[in-house]
Amino acid sequence: MMKTSELQGSSSRQSLPHRPVVLKLMGCHRYQRHLLVSVLLLTMIDTYQTCVAPPPGPPCNRWAKPILIPASHPARGSNKHLIRFLVFVAVLHLSVSVATLIFVFYKNQMVRHPSSEKRGDFYPSDQMVAFSKASANLVVQKQSDTPLKKLSGILQWDPRHSVLQNIHLRNKSWLTILHPGEYYVYSRVTFSKGDTVRPLASRVQLRESVGKEETVVMQSFCSLDGSSSSIPHPCTATQGQLVTLEKGNQLSLWVQDVSLVDYDETSTTFGAYKV
Repeated sequence: MMKTSELQGSSSRQSLPHRPVVLKLMGCHRYQRHLLVSVLLLTMIDTYQTCVAPPPGPPCNRWAKPILIPASHPARGSNKHLIRFLVFVAVLHLSVSVATLIFVFYKNQMVRHPSSEKRGDFYPSDQMVAFSKASANLVVQKQSDTPLKKLSGILQWDPRHSVLQNIHLRNKSWLTILHPGEYYVYSRVTFSKGDTVRPLASRVQLRESVGKEETVVMQSFCSLDGSSSSIPHPCTATQGQLVTLEKGNQLSLWVQDVSLVDYDETSTTFGAYKV
């Protein structure tokens, strides 16, 4: 009886350490329960051989709240610096794009229309083209219905209907050369009436400048029968010659009798052009 009571007392004493472990198992999660059961089985096996108490189970609190670590907020000035940097990059990109477009546009224009400096070796400049186009074709000034006196003199020209390009007409009588060079000078004078005494003549006169003495460059003659007044017999005196002229030289057309000239614009003309 004593042994039986002692055995029961020892078994009760040996089972006491496992009660708190069993109580703890009721409040743990499933995976923690499996872990504690395995530990408990090991300790129960060992407790029959040793009196050392089993190690306590891991703490478990089903009502534990997660700990939130607040994130650090960026400084207020950092956003401004980032925005400024992005704006600067955008403006720089836009400027480079615009500059590239302008460069490509002007490059294409230069390829299509090369400047006069680059094409000067192959083509004449604008100034040379203007000089080469120097020309004059004069229309005779129509006279009034009053009969003209029989006088020799220089014919006058109508500047409004005449063609003048790089040549100046002075006092409606003198062609003034603006650019030196070789000029082809021509004239055509039609006489509607004849002279019974002498042949009809026209002369191209040249003077170096205003006030200088005139010299005859070329002249032409024609004649017609002046006795018959019922049937007109006009004649035309024409002439043309290549003349070397300097800047400021002046040319005029002189006739023997201005009253005998046909003043129709298709009959009488005077001019020059640079060759």
